[in-house]
Amino acid sequence: MTSFTCFGEVLWDMFPDNKKIGGAPLNVALRLNAFGNDISIISAVGNDILGEKLIAYLKENKINSSNIQLKDNYQTGQVNVTLDSKGSASYEIKSPTAWDNIEINKQNLEQVRQSDVFIYGSLVCRNEVSKSTLFKLLKVAKFKVFDVNLRPPFFSFELIFELMHSADFIKFNDEELELILKELNQNFTSIEDKMTYISYTFNASHVCVTRGDKGAILLSNSNFYESLGFRVNVVDTVGAGDSFLATLLYKIINEKASNKAIDYACAVGAIVAASEGANPKILDEDIKLIMNN
Repeated sequence: MTSFTCFGEVLWDMFPDNKKIGGAPLNVALRLNAFGNDISIISAVGNDILGEKLIAYLKENKINSSNIQLKDNYQTGQVNVTLDSKGSASYEIKSPTAWDNIEINKQNLEQVRQSDVFIYGSLVCRNEVSKSTLFKLLKVAKFKVFDVNLRPPFFSFELIFELMHSADFIKFNDEELELILKELNQNFTSIEDKMTYISYTFNASHVCVTRGDKGAILLSNSNFYESLGFRVNVVDTVGAGDSFLATLLYKIINEKASNKAIDYACAVGAIVAASEGANPKILDEDIKLIMNN
């Protein structure tokens, strides 16, 4: 069984009429867990009711929460989510929070050292404490997956490039890829040329670009794999990219079939977009149904 460790924000997504557990690393962890993988998460919550409920939820879902630190001086993370008429989400991320202050220790270093795959994003670097911890963990990680997650004003391109140089696998959406190439003063016509440039420049064996309802494209060890995606009635886009990434990693690492993996991952992402919240339960029959339509 492949072991995965996710690092970064765990929080509550506060919708206008309810709240749901979320945060990109946690969404990825929950979807990987649904496929029966060995999952751990490194983060922090406040010593409060929301933190208590979040830890209880992880334990119920059999995700290793022993590396989630408890902070007396900071609250559990919250994000105010606003949905537009098409279900696309925008976020107001509260600061400072517990996950801004994840500290390095022997236990989480050993967790990453023993894990097969280490998954991280850029948002967690908005505070120096968690940023310092991430870079120390990257030094001992085996296979490093960077989910580029540009959330203004919480990033700099200098930071993004540093995180990309650390990664074996880089995942963007198409808008993020364009912003990064513009900053690098690169102007390619084809998506394949853009991805090849990223792979070569940052020495990443895998580069993936998601394209909303137009699917996704994966560059894996110099080979391209594309899915045209699946049309659904979007409820909200929260967590769709996270479930896509988790599914893709699970498939290419465990089953070694990248051509089938990209379609399967797009199907799961589409089902999440057609559901409320980031982590709906998804049955194998649901995936087969959308792929066969």
